[in-house]
Amino acid sequence: MTALFVGHSYIDMTLITDVMPSGDEKEVARDFAVSFGGNSVTAAFACAKLGFPPDLLTTMSDDWLGQMFWDMARKYGVTLYPRKVARSSLSFVLPQGNKRAILRARDSHHLRPFMKLDVSTYEALHLDGHQADASLYYAKACREAGVLTSLDGGALRVNTDEVLHYIDVAVVSEAFCGQLKLSALETLAYLKSRGVTVAGVTEGERGLFWIDEDGHISRMPALHVPDDKVIDTSGAGDVFHGAYLASYLKNPKGRWSEHFDFARAASAFKVQHLGNEVGLPSYEDIAETRRLYPPAEAAAEARDSGSSRRA
Repeated sequence: MTALFVGHSYIDMTLITDVMPSGDEKEVARDFAVSFGGNSVTAAFACAKLGFPPDLLTTMSDDWLGQMFWDMARKYGVTLYPRKVARSSLSFVLPQGNKRAILRARDSHHLRPFMKLDVSTYEALHLDGHQADASLYYAKACREAGVLTSLDGGALRVNTDEVLHYIDVAVVSEAFCGQLKLSALETLAYLKSRGVTVAGVTEGERGLFWIDEDGHISRMPALHVPDDKVIDTSGAGDVFHGAYLASYLKNPKGRWSEHFDFARAASAFKVQHLGNEVGLPSYEDIAETRRLYPPAEAAAEARDSGSSRRA
């Protein structure tokens, strides 16, 4: 079983630094990581690490950074279907606790049309809204072929509203809600009105506010990773998407509560590691993360109970 991921690729430069130089100043970062980046791209690599190497239709250039990306894809068994651009895109990521600042340099001027692949070979499709023309084409084609369609709604794109009519599972960000000027609950209603079956809003440390395949609305709390263990939250949402798709591919008849429970542990693993590649979890990593870190609500109850006993 395999899936198709469609998105925009980056090379991520992640730096841990206490000071940002300006003018003629020079500083040395405390740590750094260089990895693949991009929403669907990172999700694709996470899915591959969990045993389901997907196909990836993404932007590619012939420069040396593009060659680096090819090498990373080969390492994880990800099959690339490149869409030519002149230059590779870069992200400079500066983590700071539970937040991260990102500066991007992007080439999204496509030099050729996207490839039209036979979607009958896929079990799932995942989009991040980049490559708007390809996203709409594949969302329609996969819906017609009965292939599960998934959307990472990190932000509104030029044709998000149209694409949503062909999406089965949409997990969006708080920023997405803000762009719509809707609350999380109103955003779930908006997504359902477009025909989405399973919809969710990721809310960071508060977890996932979502509506399941039976129409029930609930909150799945995030796993409680102590603050001193959080190193880099960048890419955690992308790993979440890749992990729930891997869980789906492993057990297509499973409940989405199971897929999302698996994915939140994958995301909790990622935030403890610097950069996207080292933050890709294995099944063993996910099991250990579940063992070590209870859901935030359970952790809070345990702390309150302990305080009561001590009092």
